[in-house]
Amino acid sequence: MSKNIVLKKGLDIPVSGAAELRLSKTVQSDIVAVRPTDFRGFTPRLLVAEGDRVLCGSPVMADKQQSDILLCAPVSGCVKQIVRGEKRKLLAVLIEADERVEYQAGAPADLGAMDADAVKAALLRSGLWPFLIQRPYGIVADPAIKPRAIFVSAFNTAPLAASPEFTLGDRLADIQAGVDALAKLTEGGVHLSLNGDNYAGTPFHKLENAVLHCFKGRHPAGNVGVQISHICPIRKDSAVWTVPLLGLAAIGRYFRTGRLDLRRKVAVCGPAAIEPAYVEALPGTPMRALGAFFGGMTDEIRVVSGNLLSGSNEGTEGYLGFFDDQVTVLREGREKELFGWMRPLRYKLFSADRSYFSWLTPWRKYELDTNLHGGPRAFVMSDAYYGRVLPMDIYPLYLVKACLAGDIEKMERFGIYEVLPEDLALCEYVDPSKNDIQDIIQKGIDLMLKEMA
Repeated sequence: MSKNIVLKKGLDIPVSGAAELRLSKTVQSDIVAVRPTDFRGFTPRLLVAEGDRVLCGSPVMADKQQSDILLCAPVSGCVKQIVRGEKRKLLAVLIEADERVEYQAGAPADLGAMDADAVKAALLRSGLWPFLIQRPYGIVADPAIKPRAIFVSAFNTAPLAASPEFTLGDRLADIQAGVDALAKLTEGGVHLSLNGDNYAGTPFHKLENAVLHCFKGRHPAGNVGVQISHICPIRKDSAVWTVPLLGLAAIGRYFRTGRLDLRRKVAVCGPAAIEPAYVEALPGTPMRALGAFFGGMTDEIRVVSGNLLSGSNEGTEGYLGFFDDQVTVLREGREKELFGWMRPLRYKLFSADRSYFSWLTPWRKYELDTNLHGGPRAFVMSDAYYGRVLPMDIYPLYLVKACLAGDIEKMERFGIYEVLPEDLALCEYVDPSKNDIQDIIQKGIDLMLKEMA
C-alpha cells in the first residue's frame, strides 16, 4: 500500500438533509429512460424503434463512430417513445418496463481463462463499456487503446454523498470480480483510493489485485481526478481510465452472473427532502417516482441528479443519471435581500471565507438553497482564492481565463488535461464573481476535442 496522502486544501460544505442509513423502499417505475446525453463523446445511433420489445441487456443504441460501444436496456419491456430535441437530437429512449424482468441470455464467465480481448469484448457486448471514462477530456473510453492505468475512488466527499459502505458494502464479491476483469486491460494496474480516516471501517481495503491508496482531507479529496493528480498526473500523450465504484460492482456482477444488473442504492437527500433515506432504483428512473421525498411543492424545489455542486438539474420530470447514486432536493432561493451586502450578521447562512459568523459554529448544518446572493460581476481576483479549495498542482484562475479566451496553448500550459468540470466545482461555489466555472471548463474541453481531433 502507498503512504497516506494528506490534502490540506479543500472545503466541506455543512449542508443539512443527509440520508438516513436505511433502505426506504425499492422503486419500480413503469418507465425507464436510456439517455445518450449522460455520456461525453458518445454519438448515438438508434437500434430500436417505437413498439419494439427489448430484454434487459438488449442493445438500444450504438456509437456512430465506434459501433461496438453499446447502450443496453436496463429493464425488459416495450419501447414506448423516442424523445428528440432541437434538430432531432436524440435525447432518450423511454422503455415501458415489465413487472418481471426478463434477461438476455448469458452465463457466468471464467475470468481466470479470459484474456484482455475477451474481457473487452464482454464489456462491449454487455453495454457496460460506457462506465469506463477516459482522461483527459472525460469521454467514453476508446476500446482501441491500452490505458496507462485504471483508477477507482472508493469514497466520496461531496456534500451529502451516498455512503459506499452502505450502498456497496455487501457487494464485495462483485467489486473484486470487477477489479480482476479490469486488471487485464492495463499494465499499470487498477488503483483504488480509500478514505484514510475510515480505512479500518471500510470493507474495500480487503480487495486484492489492486493498488491501494489512502487519502485524507476535505472535499474534493474523494474526486478521482484529484487522486490521479497525486498518484499519476495525466500527460497529453497518454490516457488513463476511470470507473465509478458502482460501475465496478455492475461489471463484476455481469461476469459472475452473465446478466446486466444496474440496480443501485440511491441516497435521496437535501435540505428540502422529506425524511431523507436510501431507495433502490435503476439509472433512468423518473424523478416523479421519488415524489414521496419532496411532496407536491414542485415549483418551489430543485431536484438534482447527483450532488449539489456538480449534479444536473433534472426537475421533477427528469431522470436519474447513469453514473449517479444520489438525488439532492433543494429549495429554490428566489427571494431578494434588502441591503443584503450591508448585513454581516447572517446567522442562517454559511460562508467559506468568514464573511459571516458561521466559522464560530463549525458543527452547525445549514439549509442551503439555490440563491446565488448576487449576480455576475467583474472577474478580478488572485489565483490563491481558487487555490484554497483545489488541491491540484495547476493554475485554476488562469486555466478558466484561458478557456474563456479559447487559447489552446495556455489551456494546455495551465492544466486542461488534468481536470474535468467536477474538479473545479468548489471553485465555482466560492467564486465571488458568480461565474459558471464548470460550464467554462467543459467548453474548453469541447474546444480541445474539436481542435485536437
